[in-house]
Amino acid sequence: MFSHYMCISQSADKMNKQKTSAKVIFISGASSGIGLVTAEYLTLLGYKVYGTSRHPEKNKEIRQFELIKMDVCDEVSVKTAIDSVIKKEGRIDVLVNNAGYGIGAAIEDASPQMAEEQIDTNFLGLYRVQHYALKEMKKQASGLIINISSIGGVIGLPYQGLYSASKFAVEGMTEALYKEIFTRNIRVCMIEPGDFKTAFTSSRLNIKGDNELLNRSREIIEKDEQSGQSPIKIAKLIAKLIDKKRPRLRYPIGAFDQKLSILLKRFLPNGIFDRIIMAYYKVR
Repeated sequence: MFSHYMCISQSADKMNKQKTSAKVIFISGASSGIGLVTAEYLTLLGYKVYGTSRHPEKNKEIRQFELIKMDVCDEVSVKTAIDSVIKKEGRIDVLVNNAGYGIGAAIEDASPQMAEEQIDTNFLGLYRVQHYALKEMKKQASGLIINISSIGGVIGLPYQGLYSASKFAVEGMTEALYKEIFTRNIRVCMIEPGDFKTAFTSSRLNIKGDNELLNRSREIIEKDEQSGQSPIKIAKLIAKLIDKKRPRLRYPIGAFDQKLSILLKRFLPNGIFDRIIMAYYKVR
């Protein structure tokens, strides 16, 4: 843990803290993983950071930034959390829309209730936070929304179909919003992470089964995640995006082959690309 903070601190020391100190950052899902590392990193850069968690009382060790209670599936909770920051700071300059989780299951084995819960958190939850943050940004005539998508929002991943569905929805909605507010002084973009080493793997809801293809695929997925890069790479990208006058819509990030797969999907015939993905995950 100490080396983790040293790494963040050393990186932060290279940045100019004076120019960032006035900006207010709101990060959903900041009790672990990408959200936590990003909140710590931006705090060390001099930003005023507010992170959110459903159970902030369980994260008393987090003292670098303020962690407030918010459940993205509860609209009243979302509005209350954002209103509390506006009351304290008068503005939200940057929203990092990060909260979410994964479900590992074959489509045929996943229940409609599981699908509803996945969409409710990963898409509608993100949308609720964006909705109330965007209202404030319209009032102040400025702001940046960074929606955390996934490589799974560009490529339908086998045995992660519900997760991919939720992230595909994020992609479509954010792409539309990008066009709608392009002429305003409010920016919006997406980060599309590949596999990063976080608690996402252990928190995934995996449906057990005797499906050999599912089990083979799951082993590859978990190995890739646990051998993935540090989420500090994503935190550094977010810090750069905050200073960009006009960020582009999409920012894929991760291992070279994962970023390449996004590019290949644009140019290869569907049949060829799908066979490549199925071969990689050993489902054919």
